[in-house]
Amino acid sequence: MTVDVGDLVTRARAGEPRAVARLISMVENASPQLREVMAALAPHAGHANVIGLTGSPGVGKSTTTSVLVAAYRGQDKRVGVLAVDPSSPFTGGALLGDRVRMQEHATDPGVYIRSMGSRGHLGGLSWATPQAVRVLDAAGCDVVIVETVGVGQAEVEIASLADSTVVLLAPGMGDGIQAAKAGILEIADVYVVNKADRDGADHTIRDLRNMMALVEGSDPHAWKPPIIKTIASQGEGNEELVAALAKHHDWMAGAGELDRRRTARIADEIEAIAVTALREQIGDLRGGSLLDDLAGQVLAGSTDPYAAADQLLAAIAT
Repeated sequence: MTVDVGDLVTRARAGEPRAVARLISMVENASPQLREVMAALAPHAGHANVIGLTGSPGVGKSTTTSVLVAAYRGQDKRVGVLAVDPSSPFTGGALLGDRVRMQEHATDPGVYIRSMGSRGHLGGLSWATPQAVRVLDAAGCDVVIVETVGVGQAEVEIASLADSTVVLLAPGMGDGIQAAKAGILEIADVYVVNKADRDGADHTIRDLRNMMALVEGSDPHAWKPPIIKTIASQGEGNEELVAALAKHHDWMAGAGELDRRRTARIADEIEAIAVTALREQIGDLRGGSLLDDLAGQVLAGSTDPYAAADQLLAAIAT
């Protein structure tokens, strides 16, 4: 069904939750009007501070997200939350869609919370997440928090989407070693050791510091991720976390890193859209004989995969 995109965007910018929900649904469902939606949103986006939260299941991501929402609302900022959950294998919907840990914010008109199913997409994010972030940004959110699926070593994709990436760990879960294996050390802007009242919290922090010392560069002006101890469920350490994020944002703005990250993020998004369009065209060719003919030539040894790919691209270009 065709919708009035201009009216929908106007209502979303006025803070109407239903309009925001409709726009994100159009993104998730790859609506035929998606290009029109993105064109209407473009002049209004690019202002929100995007914060990514990642970590293994059970470390307290949802509780920490709720804490951050409360902190930013206390600063009178509008907050959007995208909680990317595991998908139902039957419906493709988010399994944890009720967001029970964030119900205290559900009736706040200054907060918009949306669960999105990952739909089998690796990297901890849904394929539609970057454009959903743009919807919340254009709708007037000052801060957009993206909480990712806890999928371990495939979750580093959040670093390419967020301005600041928070990596949560908890004592007694083997996260110190896991962080090194998963490349988490390279993506974190702020570390949070949550549930710090548990035995082993100091040991986790010590492991982190030792591993960080191994990968630190020699640039004295480079950002050095702080390690924040929190007990999110009790409100301990939350002010330090918000302060660390503000300090990181100020550092990025002063060092030119903020513009660099946002430019790289948009470049990745453009590339993903172009690659998707290219795959669709290749899929159309699969219905004909060219792709099968090229595959047969490679199988027979009369050509190689690179030469065949060149011929395929040439066919698409024409």
